[in-house]
Amino acid sequence: MRQQSVAAVYESDLNSEAHIERNLALAAPRDTARGMFFNGVLEVVRKLAGEGVAQRCRAATGESQHIDFFSYPVSTFLQLCLTAVREVGPLFGGCEVTLHRIGEQSAKDFLSSTAGRTLLLLAGNDVKRILKQVPSGYSAAVSYGERTMTCPHYEKSGYFVIKHDFMPYAYHEGILRGVLLTAGARAPRVRGYSTGPLDSAYEFSWE
Repeated sequence: MRQQSVAAVYESDLNSEAHIERNLALAAPRDTARGMFFNGVLEVVRKLAGEGVAQRCRAATGESQHIDFFSYPVSTFLQLCLTAVREVGPLFGGCEVTLHRIGEQSAKDFLSSTAGRTLLLLAGNDVKRILKQVPSGYSAAVSYGERTMTCPHYEKSGYFVIKHDFMPYAYHEGILRGVLLTAGARAPRVRGYSTGPLDSAYEFSWE
């Protein structure tokens, strides 16, 4: 009964500020993410709320700038996302919607980078070939976690599994949607769910 109660409380605050704070406490100094993701969050905030709010969000990281391909502690990225959610979440419609938007921007930023353009070129703009490169794209951008992508040969759908990642699954839903849209997939649908404290899985499809 106690275990069920704890699980219910945990499920009730997924994709929330409390979820980000909980994961922030689990991040170690060796866990890092590329600066492009920080800049993507700030761009989302800047477009919605202006430069002043974006600068307040950047101040929460303790850095005056973030260079796209430098690595920074993921704990400061989580702090940036938490601050962004508090600053602009009410304008977006809450934490979960904000995380979707941030994740989608992260995917677009990566795919427009030199590494991302190379990935698209090698995949020949084929949706499934691009999706199969997503785990290696993550590995090039962050120092932590494991990811597995499965795309059935004759179906416009797939299954993505993430182990040991600090962002709530709404963020990764946004990333997958951003990848699908950039790859030219029509009407993408993504559904994520938690499978553990730092683990998640995603079902997605397109037309």
